Amino acid sequence: MNDPGSATAAGGGAAPPINRPVVFATASLALLMASIDSTIVATALHALQNGLDAPINLAGWTLTAYSFGFVLMLPVSGKLSERLGRRRVFVASVAVFTLASLLCGMATNIYALIALRVLQAAGGAGFTPSVTGIIVDYFGDVRDRAVSLFGSIFPIGALIGPVFGGLFVTYWSWRGVFFVNVPIGLLLIALAMRYIPRDPPRKPAAARQPLDLAGMGLLGTGVLAAMMAINDLADSAGNPWTLAFFVPLVLALLASLLFLRHIRRVAEPFIAPHLIYGNGFGAVNLVNAVFGGVTIGAGALLPLYATNRYGVDALAAGSLLAVKGFASIVITLLAALAIRRTGYRLPIYAGSLVIALGLAMLAAHPVAALDPYAWLAGVVFFIGVGSGLINPASRNAGLQLAPEHSSTLAALRTMFLQFGSILTVSISTAVLAATSNPGISQAWVYAVAALFLLVALPLIARVPEHHGAW
Repeated sequence: MNDPGSATAAGGGAAPPINRPVVFATASLALLMASIDSTIVATALHALQNGLDAPINLAGWTLTAYSFGFVLMLPVSGKLSERLGRRRVFVASVAVFTLASLLCGMATNIYALIALRVLQAAGGAGFTPSVTGIIVDYFGDVRDRAVSLFGSIFPIGALIGPVFGGLFVTYWSWRGVFFVNVPIGLLLIALAMRYIPRDPPRKPAAARQPLDLAGMGLLGTGVLAAMMAINDLADSAGNPWTLAFFVPLVLALLASLLFLRHIRRVAEPFIAPHLIYGNGFGAVNLVNAVFGGVTIGAGALLPLYATNRYGVDALAAGSLLAVKGFASIVITLLAALAIRRTGYRLPIYAGSLVIALGLAMLAAHPVAALDPYAWLAGVVFFIGVGSGLINPASRNAGLQLAPEHSSTLAALRTMFLQFGSILTVSISTAVLAATSNPGISQAWVYAVAALFLLVALPLIARVPEHHGAW
């Protein structure tokens, strides 16, 4: 990663020399900070509730509000990264995230904290699109491997987030889970200003072309309404015959249809139609939602399953996520090194089959010779291996088709992952809320998820194949 000579800028021609290790470390630290934030707040939820004297449903909205803001702003930040420049959006995103973190730590009531969590999410949503674009623009013939390594950062954050959250709550205050972002954010801004090259001048024609605000509004409305419908599905124990579910669902479908119609008719759409459903792109997006999103959602419910079905205590149940994360980190690193030889379809096929088998094993009874925790840990490690195999290939498959749109493609990938995960969790929790035996019901959920992944395997054949650098 040290040779700057082979890099090319987004606009063509040779890129300015850069210190690749420092730039990659800066990008990785930003992603790690966002990843930690997704788990550290959940750890401090009880302390936060007591500190602000808030009911649990409002305290829970500090997590929901972040998810809403994050998914809502992903495509916007991707487009702005391409329009305004990767470094500009990265620095602005870090600044917004850092300021919002400071204000979250200073919040005196739950309503202000919920609003500030949306602002914090708006900043965090800009990290992945902008840093992906920076790597693609300036890392030349090693960009495929560099981007692949991002897949190992998120499990690391998920592993250490709860540890940090527990330490802050125990020895300081729930406010520490927000304040910790402030010095990290200031360091990131300083590193970005020093080591990430300035964005190339914008073309005059692009500068005159107004942003597609109508497209942004339609997509934002569709995403927000869909998430509200999914959230209500979980809250109403899977009952779809409520106005709180039906109205936002209809609004989401209508806004999405109008958005797809709109982007086909305007000269400079918010997101080019082919990046969503075009040849190759549509398959990659579906693969990310199905095989990536479903796996993330199923994994998030593992501690609950271990407790409900086998009576595993909370600490041991939570450690299962660490087992899964460790396996995913190691295999992602190995898969990233091998991706030029394996191409994209082989690791996605292999990883998907491993995950499907792992989910089926979760649904089954443990092998007689093993106690439940040992059985679950082995199966969860197996699922982590599958996730690690998929990560580099699914991340590169869309990017190599249109590197010039790397920021938008990175945003779309994350958005489809989020949708798959949120839908999986919501349907699962709705099923569990309507049953008297949640442990067995969740086993059936895992069995159905395994079958669903097997049925969806033909999608992988439509993923564009590629060997070597791009």
